[in-house]
Amino acid sequence: MAACGRGLSRAMGASPFSAWRQAHSYTRGRLKPEYDAVVIGAGHNGLVAAAYLQRLGVNTAVFERRHVIGGAAVTEEIIPGFKFSRASYLLSLLRPQIYTELELKKHGLRLHLRNPHSFTPMLEESAGSKVPRSLLLGTDMAENQKQIAQFSRKDAEREIEGRRALFQAFPKYEAFMSRLALAIDPLLDAAPADVEAFWRGSLLQRLKSLSTLKPLLQAGRIVGARLPQYYQVLTAPIAKVLDQWFESEPLKATLATDGVIGAMTSPRIPGSGYVLLHHVMGGLEGMQGAWGYVHGGMGALSDAIASSAAAHGASIFTEKTVAKVQVSHGGRVQGVVLQDGSEVRSRVVLSNASPQTTFLKLTPQEWLPEEFVQRISQLDIQSPVTKINVAVNRLPDFLAAPNTPGGQPLPHHQCTIHLNCEDTLLLHRAYEDAMDGLPSHRPNPLPSRVACRPIIELCIPSSLDPTLAPPGCHVISLFTQYTPYTLSGGKAWDELERNAYADRVFDCIEAYAPGFKGSVVGRDVLTPPDLERIFGLPGGNVFHCAMALDQLYFARPVPLHSSYRSPLQGLYLCGSGAHPGGGVMGAAGRNAAHVVFRDLRSM
Repeated sequence: MAACGRGLSRAMGASPFSAWRQAHSYTRGRLKPEYDAVVIGAGHNGLVAAAYLQRLGVNTAVFERRHVIGGAAVTEEIIPGFKFSRASYLLSLLRPQIYTELELKKHGLRLHLRNPHSFTPMLEESAGSKVPRSLLLGTDMAENQKQIAQFSRKDAEREIEGRRALFQAFPKYEAFMSRLALAIDPLLDAAPADVEAFWRGSLLQRLKSLSTLKPLLQAGRIVGARLPQYYQVLTAPIAKVLDQWFESEPLKATLATDGVIGAMTSPRIPGSGYVLLHHVMGGLEGMQGAWGYVHGGMGALSDAIASSAAAHGASIFTEKTVAKVQVSHGGRVQGVVLQDGSEVRSRVVLSNASPQTTFLKLTPQEWLPEEFVQRISQLDIQSPVTKINVAVNRLPDFLAAPNTPGGQPLPHHQCTIHLNCEDTLLLHRAYEDAMDGLPSHRPNPLPSRVACRPIIELCIPSSLDPTLAPPGCHVISLFTQYTPYTLSGGKAWDELERNAYADRVFDCIEAYAPGFKGSVVGRDVLTPPDLERIFGLPGGNVFHCAMALDQLYFARPVPLHSSYRSPLQGLYLCGSGAHPGGGVMGAAGRNAAHVVFRDLRSM
């Protein structure tokens, strides 16, 4: 294992952006002066939209400003020999129709399903040979209950007063959430209901709008009489919801992380329940709620979608930056202008960029209503995320689950490993720090509060996919929060602050897995401004804009413009800033493509 790190720099102060990376042009097709449709950005949603349009006979070109396709779903070799899913790192939410309709397996997509899937080690004082406790969750419900019983037998199974029957809290909670996810499912695969057309449109428009109400009616039938309980999940603080189900803090904190991951919110803030639901409503290969790694990293998923699109004739160009959306004198989109001055004509333009980039930077402002522009500029884009990609020469050795003598991956190594998640109060205090402009970790805490630590989700995809790292080595993804976009006093992130924060994160990991810091070969630290600059994520927000209740469904990105269409005729949104939102889901791209195709047919 020592040979793994030989010849690789261990200089922790070196800028990750000066590191060696694989740069190549991903060009499929020859650039022509005119297409039926142009897609701005080769993120996964843009590629999905292009693949569907091309299959429907719409000649489509995709223009990507970076040297590599995928947007945030990308694989990059930042450190020689180590392949990182540099931004997004897990798969679950991708719509099952996209797998089958785009024949992604045929185009090379391979998955590694995880079971168990969640591991939360405790920071506890060891007594003699006793190791600290941990919480390991997977698909085996009986084993889950054993794990939960370490912290609370009541949470594993509760005896109903006066009866012998057992009320099994955790299985019942899982079934409760699964039913809510099932109710939301129909809403993901169609444009939001067009309420305005239903009430104010012509007779024909009203009749057409009836079909958009069908998913809402389906959802209502599934929820049924339990609507009040489910309404509370979507609107209440997730900590309140979990308190009604459980008493064990490690279990509640582990579940609560899904309610705050990627979001500048706290488990104690109303609305965090929907973010949790957003992260539990996926599945892989027919297994509801399953999460997995893509073989070859997340970029392999984007490659499979691109391959499907190109196989039907779509043209995909990298290092082709769109500078402006071109508008005719009559106020209709007529194509785009590239940064090099080239003009590409098209009947429609779909933007996989964020709403802010699309409407505030790329679209001539005189063609957009002033109120619309104002609403777009006011979108909540706060992000708490700093992503750290780490190359190591051995697996982390957790006190709560020691490694084997040979160092082979154990079941917990394939999990999402939750650190600093012993208590929901830790999550809340980390959030409070970020709101004060402080990265979550205060060596010298304010008198009014106890010290807090960053929340860390640690994943080791090479535990299931050894092709990502040299033999004996591993790649580690650290999804950490909370870090503000701008530090206190208006200070910007610099190399010193970036490395200081990463060092504190590594100190936290070291407490759970002694020797971790000594195993590090190199790292790539991406603060919110870095995520914005490299991937075009506004404010570093992985969802393009917050998944808050006032920015969902009818109101995503803004009210009256949730159908992928914009106020400018011929310009559409197809990225995470459109319904149903962020995550590697592909639904926005698929839905937008069908809306565009219907509009093209009616022209």
